[in-house]
Amino acid sequence: MTDDPLQLFHEWIDADEMALATATADGRPSVRMVLLKSADEGGFAFFTNYESRKGRELAENPRAALLFRAPEVQVRVEGRVEKLPAAASDAYWASRPPGSRRSAAASRQSQPIGSREELEAAVAAQPAEPERPERWGGYRLVPDTYEFWRHRDDRLHERHLFRRRADGWEVLLLQP
Repeated sequence: MTDDPLQLFHEWIDADEMALATATADGRPSVRMVLLKSADEGGFAFFTNYESRKGRELAENPRAALLFRAPEVQVRVEGRVEKLPAAASDAYWASRPPGSRRSAAASRQSQPIGSREELEAAVAAQPAEPERPERWGGYRLVPDTYEFWRHRDDRLHERHLFRRRADGWEVLLLQP
C-alpha cells in the first residue's frame, strides 16, 4: 500500500463523474453527481453555478464529501472546498462547447421556471459566445481524508483511511 492517496486514487479510479455531498449550515445534507475536471496535488476540481443549491450550501458550509465508484472498489474523499481563481474558471468556460456556454449563461440553476419553452427561449436569447457569468465558476475540494474500500469475499472488505497530517498522510487499516 502506497502512502500517497492521490497516486492510489488514480490507480483505482478512471472516471470523470463523482457524487458530491454538501450540507447546509445546520447540517441538512444533499448529494448529486457532478463532472470531475481534475484531480491533482491541489485537490479535486469541478465547475457549477455558484447560486445553485450546491453553491449556496458551499457558501454556508465550505466542506464536502466526494464518492467515486468502480467495479469492486469505491473511494471517498472529504475536505474543505474553496472557489477556484477567476482565471481558472474563465479558461474552463472558454474550453466548453458554445451550446453548453449558452445554456449555463441562461440557467439560474436550481431555481424554478415556468416551462421548458421558457428555458429554451432564455438559451436562444444568449449571444453566440456568451461571457462567463459571475455566478458560474469552479471549486476545488482540498482533501483532508481519503477512504479506499475494496470488496472482499465473506464481507472481509479492505478499507484504508488516509488522514492528512502536518508531515504527510497517516494511513490506517479499518475493519470492514
